[in-house]
Amino acid sequence: MTSARGRKAEPTGGLAPFPRRPARLALPVVEALVDQIISGQLPVGSQLPSELTLCEIFGVSRITMREAVKSLEDKGLALARQGSGTTVTEEDNWLLLDPIVLAAAVRHDTQLTLLNQLVDMRAQLESPMAAQAARKASRTDIAEMAALLALLDSQVDEQASFLETDVAFHDRIMRASGNQLSRSIVRTVHAEARKNYRYSGDPTSAECRVSNDEHHAIFECIKNQDEAGAEQAMSQHILRAWERRRPNRPPD
Repeated sequence: MTSARGRKAEPTGGLAPFPRRPARLALPVVEALVDQIISGQLPVGSQLPSELTLCEIFGVSRITMREAVKSLEDKGLALARQGSGTTVTEEDNWLLLDPIVLAAAVRHDTQLTLLNQLVDMRAQLESPMAAQAARKASRTDIAEMAALLALLDSQVDEQASFLETDVAFHDRIMRASGNQLSRSIVRTVHAEARKNYRYSGDPTSAECRVSNDEHHAIFECIKNQDEAGAEQAMSQHILRAWERRRPNRPPD
């Protein structure tokens, strides 16, 4: 069997092709290359293998591989030049807010450097949003926060459920702040970080209760329109919660 261009078609095993989605087809290749770059397997300044070699390694077409390389460039991890090949760029160019890049960076963050920075960033963004929520929250906002807080109270012995509701509680405060950009940034980085056990940890019931006491303090400040109190309570909660679940500092 041949294609419309006269090229011998490969066996499909009964699978139907995707309807012209080269970016989707390139995704597994992009994820693999991003992981190898961030892990150092493909170090900064090194050149990727040739396009033909990459096609053979990953078993994809040249069109798909070009899509993958273009995606690496868009994420700041590589630079392709005519006649010079594709070079891995300096870390300063990497777009860490890109979900694929961030996921790989967190996965290979053996010294917890990135996770520490992520927690600091959350504190710097979420704390002012808590103050904004104290100023702007409607009765509906307050009622929905209270409902989530009551649910958290009931889940302190169900850690997996508690962690999910914890995220919802924080997000509800951010939504009440009206700061869509900061909320989007926090949601992006937090979603990827939570997939890593070293970030989420395995909290005990006692630790969940302590965390929820801090949630109550934040909520009371928001309900009472105490902007400074809400900001301070949120900052303390985020930093203290990380200290409670943070793995032992690795050796230098």
